[in-house]
Amino acid sequence: MRHHVDMTDTDPIKLLALRDTPLSVDEVFAAVGDDAAGGTALFVGTVRDHDGGRDVASLSYSSHPSAEAELRRVAEKVAADFPVRALAATHRVGDLVIGDLAVVVAVSCPHRAEAFAACRRLIDDLKHEVPIWKHQRFTDGREEWVGAC
Repeated sequence: MRHHVDMTDTDPIKLLALRDTPLSVDEVFAAVGDDAAGGTALFVGTVRDHDGGRDVASLSYSSHPSAEAELRRVAEKVAADFPVRALAATHRVGDLVIGDLAVVVAVSCPHRAEAFAACRRLIDDLKHEVPIWKHQRFTDGREEWVGAC
């Protein structure tokens, strides 16, 4: 399963995807390359081996059918609120193991401060507004569902 929203060259949103295959930092970084951008900020979220003091054995991500549309809405808002030259966001769905990339987002802007602020807003809004759920399984046999990433 690979979802990719095609964009025109004038649209700053270059890549949006929910995938059940490994994510690529290089792909996301390349997607936001822009000669007019002096700053590019990139955030990578990985599956860690613990959460809340418990050891994580594995996890999986599930998404609502509206997740891609919500991701697009979040990206459009960031692009409208900041001087974004280019933006990209990818998120895994399905089963992941410790160390896997769960989410990769990047934003290019004319200056670094804008790029940092836009990238932070992008990952924070993605986490809080896009309907993606994490199902964590712990080494002690317990498990839990967590909203967003």
